[in-house]
Amino acid sequence: MAKRIHLLEKKVAELIAAGEVVERPCSVVKELVENCIDAGATAVTVEIKNGGVRYIRVTDNGCGIAREDVPTAFLRHATSKVYKESDLDAISTLGFRGEALASVAAVAHVELITRPSEEPIGTRYCIDGGEETLLEDAGCPKGTTILVRDLFYNTPARMKFLKKDVSEANAVASAVDRIALSHPEVSVKFIRDGKQERMTPGDGKLLSAIHAVFGRQFAQSLLPVDYALGGVKVSGYISKPSASRPNRSMQSFFINGRYVRTRTAAVALEEACKGSVMVGKFPACVLNIELNLALVDVNVHPAKIEVRFVNERPIFDAVYHACKNALGAETPAQEIDLSQVSKLVRTPKAETAQQLTLSSTPAPAKAPPPKRSVDRAAFQAPADISYAPSPIVSIPSIPKAPAPPAAPRNPGWDIVVEEEPKEPQAPPAPKQPVNPPLAPSKEPAPNDGAPFAREVRLIGEAFSTYILLECADVLLLIDKHAAHERLLYERIKSQAQLTPQLLLTPVTVTLDRESYAAVLENLETLSSLGFETEDFGAGAVLVRSAPLQMDGQDAGDLVAEIAGKLTKNVKDLTPERLEWVYHSVACRAAVKAGDHSNPQELYDLAKRTLEEDVRHCPHGRPVAVRLTKKQLEKQFGRIP
Repeated sequence: MAKRIHLLEKKVAELIAAGEVVERPCSVVKELVENCIDAGATAVTVEIKNGGVRYIRVTDNGCGIAREDVPTAFLRHATSKVYKESDLDAISTLGFRGEALASVAAVAHVELITRPSEEPIGTRYCIDGGEETLLEDAGCPKGTTILVRDLFYNTPARMKFLKKDVSEANAVASAVDRIALSHPEVSVKFIRDGKQERMTPGDGKLLSAIHAVFGRQFAQSLLPVDYALGGVKVSGYISKPSASRPNRSMQSFFINGRYVRTRTAAVALEEACKGSVMVGKFPACVLNIELNLALVDVNVHPAKIEVRFVNERPIFDAVYHACKNALGAETPAQEIDLSQVSKLVRTPKAETAQQLTLSSTPAPAKAPPPKRSVDRAAFQAPADISYAPSPIVSIPSIPKAPAPPAAPRNPGWDIVVEEEPKEPQAPPAPKQPVNPPLAPSKEPAPNDGAPFAREVRLIGEAFSTYILLECADVLLLIDKHAAHERLLYERIKSQAQLTPQLLLTPVTVTLDRESYAAVLENLETLSSLGFETEDFGAGAVLVRSAPLQMDGQDAGDLVAEIAGKLTKNVKDLTPERLEWVYHSVACRAAVKAGDHSNPQELYDLAKRTLEEDVRHCPHGRPVAVRLTKKQLEKQFGRIP
């Protein structure tokens, strides 16, 4: 049997519309404050109580609403911003659908007090659940005040989906912060449960708004951006590479003054910062992108938080080059006198100790520090090639064999090992031989297909990253970071806790509002993980202690990472369930690729790696790679 089609009652239709626009208190605040800005306000005050569920008050000094238009303003699709179809192709205002006031009034008790500058007496209007209850004269200043009480009082099912008052209040604070950043010419004040938490100066300077929202430390870590390309202008600030973040929570993008989520701009930003920002970290930003209104469609999402571009490429290019220019201005390339290059190549600094230099010219005539020349007749290389000095290479001490008879020298190719004159030292205490053969690994035999042999000899280090070991007919390369990370991870995991240590200098961590609130709600959990953290105010927390293996900067990054997890509703933060915390601690505490290591450190790390049979880092990357003698001989053509 066919079902009959009928029109919905006005009340039911309004509740459906409200469900699309009003999800929680922060949705109400966002819509109301956007109306304030569209009304030309230069000062806006937002006050909430109980997370905004029980009480929201938004006051502005804008143009106000005429008496005869007040009831109409609360009807669906009633707006002063769009008049005809073509207006939708170039929307310059934050609001335009005419649904906000009607949607809010359908699920709450709403009171409006307003007065335009040309009217001597204001208007007070009350509407409950979409039904008008009062319209009368009122004495009030120029502008508009809207009070919203008992949100979702008539839809109790919607109340079940709201979070705690503190979480809802932080979501409101985030919405207010975004408005303040998108319009620095407007002074925005935020009052929470009777206490003023935020106030921006409204001086039109974006940096002033950033300082008021995120604090001085974050503001001082930024680089200015001001660039135009192909009709797209990008302005604002990005973080210095040294102040990059462990997540993307501090990235804010605005299109023509409207806060949006845009994957195009985010990818362009991160591509521009590649090579400057450490892998695994992300730049922070507050960027406003201005373009022709007809080239962007903001009418694709109920909350107007997503947009669609006619052509994404100009947006990507403008953001990419804008950020590249900002980074280049921060660290300008040094001009090099090419006439000095040969001197730098052929005469390395005398103070560089144990530096291996291949030179196509004889050593300088000046009296050098003690040096040792080794014949290079076996290497026949073109005489027109010169090599820049290699980085310092740590080589373990090896007992010297009797020197062979000197062979005819090739004067063009010498290995020169320069050493600093050593200061007189007290006679050393008797010690064990340096770098004895490494202990056998747990493998049953050296040729059973396992990656490690029983006896190994430490050769040295390549690229300050890979430990080189010779074991029978195998050359073994160990990634020292991956190996050290796994060893630390296993130690932490076996202890089943992170031992805290007091930091010499507490670390300040600036967070977005939701992450900040999440940390304050979980201070005890952070303490159980070794992080003694306290509220520092203005969206920042102070880290006073951290796990024993970490330094202050790494501790701050991990607290920010944990905060990001908390905002994503990761509730179970007991240590036994936090494998990713152990991973992060071990990764940040481990020796880094490129760090200089002395021979004893290399020896100890290699010995522990073999003894504990470490195969993979906590992230699954291999710790060691083996290269057999046969493979090398094939490369050199010694065998087919």
